[in-house]
Amino acid sequence: MMRIILADDHTILREGIRALLAAEADFEVVGEAANGHQLLELLADTPADVVVLDLTMPDLDGFATLPLVRTQYPLVRLLVLSMLEHERYVAQALDAGAAGYVLKNAAISEIIHAIRTVAVGHPFLCTEIGLELLRKLTIGTEKQWEETSERHSELSGRELEVLQLIAEGLTNAEIADKLFTSKRTIETHRQNIIEKTQAKNTAALIKFAVNQGLVK
Repeated sequence: MMRIILADDHTILREGIRALLAAEADFEVVGEAANGHQLLELLADTPADVVVLDLTMPDLDGFATLPLVRTQYPLVRLLVLSMLEHERYVAQALDAGAAGYVLKNAAISEIIHAIRTVAVGHPFLCTEIGLELLRKLTIGTEKQWEETSERHSELSGRELEVLQLIAEGLTNAEIADKLFTSKRTIETHRQNIIEKTQAKNTAALIKFAVNQGLVK
């Protein structure tokens, strides 16, 4: 039997979740708390496997409660159930000791799945948060690729030749010999490439060349 404590300052919400969880044969809600202080007092006498915890409780909120429970009752798994959907709140809760994070508008089936998942020691993020984080990651990756491509397009044909030879490990003098020009000219090309690509050093230039497929 999985022992569960509900910690939320809204009585109606606790009663609703309790009623829904009662349909699960292996779930038992063993206690309820309206804030962090009540939760800590309850845990002192009531063993639990999972605490379903709100973040915006009065007196001692969920953010402050998470590390206290994590420290005092390390075997208890903490699942945040909150309306706060911004990733900074998710990250803060996970850093503080939460094993999972679910939004209150999630389907009860997802909440039940989340409880079972964290109970066996696995992390959990609800679908809505996971998709939003993936969307932002994708946008960030696309933006980075566009910016890199723009820097690539700013390079002249000769500068691209020089960059490729730099990536192949040739010195300025060797590049000058290969391109039948002076070392000073190659140094000028190198400086222009650094400015256009915003690379800080030769290693960064080589990484840029590899990402752009310039190394043959």
